[in-house]
Amino acid sequence: MLDRPPERLLAEKASCALTGLLLGPITIFLFGLAGFVFPWQAPAWTALAMGAVGFFVPDLAVRAQAAARRAEFRHSLSAFLDLVVISLAGGAGVEAALSYGAAAGQGWPFDQIRRALDNAQLTRQPPWHSLSELGHTLDIPELVELAGSVSLAGTEGAKIRASLTAKAAGLRARQLTDAEAQAQAATERLSLPVVLLFAGFLVLLGFPAVANILIDF
Repeated sequence: MLDRPPERLLAEKASCALTGLLLGPITIFLFGLAGFVFPWQAPAWTALAMGAVGFFVPDLAVRAQAAARRAEFRHSLSAFLDLVVISLAGGAGVEAALSYGAAAGQGWPFDQIRRALDNAQLTRQPPWHSLSELGHTLDIPELVELAGSVSLAGTEGAKIRASLTAKAAGLRARQLTDAEAQAQAATERLSLPVVLLFAGFLVLLGFPAVANILIDF
């Protein structure tokens, strides 16, 4: 999905784990200079804990980036479907419409689709086979469903324009729903600092009165 070698992820995991191992004892040492006293086992346990956390941090980053790339691919896939429908409406065949739609787009999702179609042509396989394999590889069910619909049109002569139009509309509706959910989540995250700021303001106002009451007691 990210077009990176696995060795790069392993290197990032190793470097982050090593950073965590070194950061733990250094943190304990700095706190010791400030006057804090810790058991002698504290540096070892802190190093192990921070090393373990650092080892899994790259995994979280990779998953987040892969999810963003899948969302980008789905966005491009809806545009690809529209282009294919336009080509079909112009009288092109199924395979030609797929090629025209892939050639008209830009970006890495269209590059992946063009590569899949080129591989299908070189290996003399139906294009929907390559699209289905690409969908399974990138874990994008919508592309697998598209390949299934195209295969019906290519092998059984099923009418596909209406089906592809409906799929494109469904993808856009899903993207709109996801965007609204992300906006709502961002709004909720922004409300937390406001609540904390308001709580701090209340504590600042009430502290003198509480302090006077405690002194009287």
